[in-house]
Amino acid sequence: MADGKKFFPAPRLILAAVVAGVLAGAVAVYVRESGSGNNTPVPAATASASKDDAFCAAKTERAKKVAAAATGQVAALLPADPPQSLKGLAFNGPDGKPMTLADRAGKTVLVNLWATWCAPCRAEMPALDALQKEKGSDRFEVMTVNVDIGDDAKPKAFLDEIGVKSLAHYRDASMDVFNDLKKRGLALGLPVTLLVDGEGCLIGHMNGPAEWAGDDAKRLVDTALAN
Repeated sequence: MADGKKFFPAPRLILAAVVAGVLAGAVAVYVRESGSGNNTPVPAATASASKDDAFCAAKTERAKKVAAAATGQVAALLPADPPQSLKGLAFNGPDGKPMTLADRAGKTVLVNLWATWCAPCRAEMPALDALQKEKGSDRFEVMTVNVDIGDDAKPKAFLDEIGVKSLAHYRDASMDVFNDLKKRGLALGLPVTLLVDGEGCLIGHMNGPAEWAGDDAKRLVDTALAN
């Protein structure tokens, strides 16, 4: 079992990262106010999204049950209220091509948004890598989505430097994915973590870092997969 103190950053770093994330998100929203945003729906897609949200909203009790297992080092995870569809959440996959969470249908995913300039994000990355190494399967995946502006060189160099081996490389250099979550009231800063079931429904969400390599996180994953 991983040592919680090894990965968990100091409170002052968490505060600094949250403030920086909020500022970065605010700038991105301002710059893109007249743009397309993340996977902005056309009317037909809007109707489909509403249907998906209604389907997910029926999972409120399940979300509460799963979130009740979020104790100890992952106690900051909140149940989705109500659960909503995140199937349209868009970013680039490990192959560099556009994808959405709908492409992971049938698999429960822990989506984590991070950036190299976010100190708590950097601190929790080894723990997320350890969780993927132990619990990753055809039923579960830790999906860390980097939102650094620019090319892939800096985030990939950082992951290589700290020895991350199990996490696939997901990217959104536009910050649209963060802005989408901010508009939904799910993102205050970075890191942001979302627990999404195999039908694309948000079950739980968290702002700020956690000890993802510990027994509390593993118990949460097991509960999500069992319910």
